[in-house]
Amino acid sequence: MLPATSEDILAKLISFDTTSRESNIPLIAWIEEFLDGHGVPHLRVDYEEGKKTNLYATIGPDVEGGIVLSGHTDVVPVDGQAWTSDPFALTLRDGLLYGRGTCDMKGFIAVCLAMVPAFQQAKLKVPIHFAFSCDEEVGCRGVVPLVEHMRDHLKRPAAVIVGEPTSMQVVNAHKSAVRYGTEVTGHESHSALTDRGVNAIMVAAEIISEINRIREDLIAEGDSTGRFNPPYSTIHVGVIKGGTANNIVPKSCSFSWETRLLPTADREAVPKRIAALSRKLEPAMKKVSAVAGISTEKMTDVPGLAPEQDSPAEVLALHCAHANSTHTVSYCTEAGHFQSIGIPAVVCGPGSIEQAHKPDEFIAVDQLRKCEAFMSRLAAKCC
Repeated sequence: MLPATSEDILAKLISFDTTSRESNIPLIAWIEEFLDGHGVPHLRVDYEEGKKTNLYATIGPDVEGGIVLSGHTDVVPVDGQAWTSDPFALTLRDGLLYGRGTCDMKGFIAVCLAMVPAFQQAKLKVPIHFAFSCDEEVGCRGVVPLVEHMRDHLKRPAAVIVGEPTSMQVVNAHKSAVRYGTEVTGHESHSALTDRGVNAIMVAAEIISEINRIREDLIAEGDSTGRFNPPYSTIHVGVIKGGTANNIVPKSCSFSWETRLLPTADREAVPKRIAALSRKLEPAMKKVSAVAGISTEKMTDVPGLAPEQDSPAEVLALHCAHANSTHTVSYCTEAGHFQSIGIPAVVCGPGSIEQAHKPDEFIAVDQLRKCEAFMSRLAAKCC
């Protein structure tokens, strides 16, 4: 017998270890079996054949203007975290449901699936679609082929609601997140003969100093809307590696850095500044060694979600949430990818982001109830 309640479905979803380094196909196969049991058509769009895939399903008529409920199936690792219960077994304590992904974001997916019978009984005139994706936690990459497939091959939806945890508040804007990798190639020499080497670490330090200057400029520029926290675009260096020994001028240094820009910011301005400085530094490096140089590569690119006041997605979500105001978040979601192909999107889902990625991650039972009420109003609206 198929599980029926949000809690029962969530327990099953949690039992699959869909940490981003693992395959999500067993979980997707279980969801497909669940949908087959209710006669719901679905299709896969692979991200990494045989290991990572996305699922798209439709309830209701095959017409334009549907509503997409979007959620990711992958979760962050539990390695090194001190859990007081099995992270892959749902545990109820004091009205809270513990387990990896309960909040981020299998709770939302569980509610979507639990609502399938109600959606089917509602005699929808506008279809409700599920878009369950992979590899969101490692740069929101997995959803890209699904978004492209929707753009090129499927009937155009009117709105997307991404179920990331917002405590069921309607979010209509978030920052972008772009990660870069910079590699500095120098030239080794004895540290007593620094003039015969190119110190890759010191060159990298010049670029990191520029990143610090950019950080100060972004803070000074601020957020004219006053809606974001922190109230400005951010930039930081996360990882750096380089050098062999104190008496060797280092040949290589690499570091990764990221920007989280306000949704209306110029996303090319920062990489252009880094590229300009690199061009300025390279001639002196190449005088010592022709192979010395600086390269910067974009690693991941998650577009921001720009506010579209009174868009179909915003109006619908506010109605279903019984809310009259919108909010912003500083974390990113797949909503910007949908917006980039012209589909209005908002973020609204159960649970608090403050519980995500932590040991003993949980979602409150009453958040599942609020999400179910939201879905019931959505079904009524689609009739």
